[in-house]
Amino acid sequence: MRTMLASMLACAAVCAQAQLFSEEERASVMQYWGAPGRYRVGAPPDSVRTGPFQVRLTVAGSQWLWNYNRARGLGKTPPGSVPPPQSERETVWEAWIEAKVAHDRWLAGVGADRANADLGKKSQLAGATPPAPGPIPADLFDLAGNPPPFASVEAPLYHVTTFDDLEIALADNVPMRPRYAYYRFEDGVMSGGQRVRDLPEDELKALCADAGLSESEFRIFRAVSLLEGGFDSINTYDTGFVSVGLIQFASLSEGGGSLGSVMVNLKFADPDAFHRDFRRFGLDVTLDGKLVAMDPSTGAVSTGAEANKTIIRDKRLIAVFQRAGRVCRPFRVAQLRVAKTQYYPADDLVPIVAGNQVWQARIADIVKSEAGLATLMDRKVNTGKVDPLATVLSTLVASKQIRSVAELANYEAEIVGALKYRKDYTADPLLSKPSGARQR
Repeated sequence: MRTMLASMLACAAVCAQAQLFSEEERASVMQYWGAPGRYRVGAPPDSVRTGPFQVRLTVAGSQWLWNYNRARGLGKTPPGSVPPPQSERETVWEAWIEAKVAHDRWLAGVGADRANADLGKKSQLAGATPPAPGPIPADLFDLAGNPPPFASVEAPLYHVTTFDDLEIALADNVPMRPRYAYYRFEDGVMSGGQRVRDLPEDELKALCADAGLSESEFRIFRAVSLLEGGFDSINTYDTGFVSVGLIQFASLSEGGGSLGSVMVNLKFADPDAFHRDFRRFGLDVTLDGKLVAMDPSTGAVSTGAEANKTIIRDKRLIAVFQRAGRVCRPFRVAQLRVAKTQYYPADDLVPIVAGNQVWQARIADIVKSEAGLATLMDRKVNTGKVDPLATVLSTLVASKQIRSVAELANYEAEIVGALKYRKDYTADPLLSKPSGARQR
């Protein structure tokens, strides 16, 4: 009985997914993608010079680095940085890890060089052979386990999707920093797209106005988005799973996330644009913000976490997102609307411990400058939180014997300085500065 019930539930789930697209729609999507020349896969253009075989960070090695940082008690760290050692023991660990990474990459380089030499390519190896790392320190093994190889030999592929109006080219096996801790999908791709700062000023202002952003908010968004790419940027190789757009709206492991929110926003704000630039290619979203993806080759429809897998695997679908970022104005406006709703920190409340009381303060009543709000927005975009703002404010209240939220605003420069994350926004000449900040 239980087996029969489980089978019925599974069948119902499959049928519900299939009904997201009618049979006619599924046939139409498959016919579109089946047209000659629509999609082709080959070697990247630079392989003619370097050879097809390249050294790449391994997914397993990246995961080990993430586990190692977590075991050290570290939260999410800026992706471009390696957390420094916090003790003498960690200094020993770091030296061993650095040596193993260098040695693994050299071994992979030898393998790639030999494979390319068989194809008549010149050697790419340079420099002396790095020393072997030796045995792993026992306490590092106890902490994080035995690490896998940090590098491997791969032959990246080049995926070209040709739409009726433009062509999208993406390479898998994206080159990573040797100690990048967030790499999860070797068949993932990325493209920074057209940088926001390269778009015409009038066009940007008009988009922000349509999304309900003020002039000041426009300047803050422009500053923060420079670190993430453009409206058409895409990434399917890291812990965000499917990440798209201005500030890399991510589907995350459940296949929804902030990217699902952008899709829902567009679908309800402009159904015609949504159909024209997403649904007719096999992409949709459920009412609760889960991605829906149709396999272009089989017509199979998946949602949520399974849709993630389909989009990461089939480069035609992530190309749809990039195309929309380039040609669909309503999609750009939807990104801005969701960015303001989910990531702009001005109206967020922060708890502040003040003796035996806890104040609930609106961030904009303390952090008033554009550079300060950009600093907090940068944190919120990349970590989901404005931490450690509450701790910084509570410590300041105690040390300065502050008696009101309004008084905290007098220390904005000190607060913003303590919250710097990836970039010093007080150095941006286009943003207003915190009270008391040194002018640059």
